[in-house]
Amino acid sequence: MGILGIIAHHGYAVVALVCFLASAGLPLPISIVLLGAGAAAHSSLSLAILIPLAWFCAVAGDSVLYCGGKYTGWWLLSGLCRMSPNPEKCIFRSAAYFYRRGPKTLLFAKFLPGVSSMAAPLAGSLNMRYARFVRYDAAGVLAYVSAWTMTGYLCSRFITDVVRWVQELGHAVAFCVLALLIAYGVMYLIVHIRNRKYRMIERVTALELHTKLQEAHNPDRLVIIADVRSHGYYDPGGHRIKNSIRVEPSRLKEELIALREFMQPECEIYLYCSCIKDTTSVRIAHMLQQENCKTAVIEGGLKAWIKAGGEIEMVPATDIEHLPRFD
Repeated sequence: MGILGIIAHHGYAVVALVCFLASAGLPLPISIVLLGAGAAAHSSLSLAILIPLAWFCAVAGDSVLYCGGKYTGWWLLSGLCRMSPNPEKCIFRSAAYFYRRGPKTLLFAKFLPGVSSMAAPLAGSLNMRYARFVRYDAAGVLAYVSAWTMTGYLCSRFITDVVRWVQELGHAVAFCVLALLIAYGVMYLIVHIRNRKYRMIERVTALELHTKLQEAHNPDRLVIIADVRSHGYYDPGGHRIKNSIRVEPSRLKEELIALREFMQPECEIYLYCSCIKDTTSVRIAHMLQQENCKTAVIEGGLKAWIKAGGEIEMVPATDIEHLPRFD
């Protein structure tokens, strides 16, 4: 049974599930499903039910991401970008787009790859009121759902022919899909090989470092703990490791100038972030080592430090970069 057959027999359930899960962040082909549902509206489905159902489920999925962004900050954004070769660029590109255009981004975000899954959590992290968010998001989702569904309805004969051609050319299509998978695998392998240089970065557990600092009352080496968390601001009431300094990873060249005074053989710099697998800390540590600076990464970042009983402090107001807030 082809995709049109599945949608024809289980149309409403398939559309509802895919629209919700795709809007909640899973990489599902929502546009293809809406096209197929629109084509099936000539026979087994009703547009009067299909469009409101898809609209409601997509808005519900976006609301889940909005709440995630509101209550977890940039942790969720880094998770959504974890499959990107450069998670920071993924976040900053989407954030910059949102900052420039503000809440109206939600009106067309669904049509923009990349921005579509980031707009809702960004709105939440920037403290946009939910009533305002859902007003813009609902309008944008309605336009998106209607556009794809009506395209499928109006082009149903063409879509049916395409599906038939795909079925008839099954081996050729399978070869193309296999080629794409191989290309993705090669790209992933290249990124993996490129990141092998980071394996040599020294790592230390938060407990080991905390114990070392507790026991060394008069250390013979200067110890610097640097906060390199990848976002350029902190959530309200944010904390950092006590007496740590801020190193902004997106402005590392400029930050290196300020760090020159610490880059001496008798100095040790420990880096921490909040990324999955300490991605930012490892990258910055590698760049600092190229500047002949002895560095190590604190495994697990700030959370591991707190768990180990390390002291923390509020992030100073001078270290906070105030970004637009749509409250």
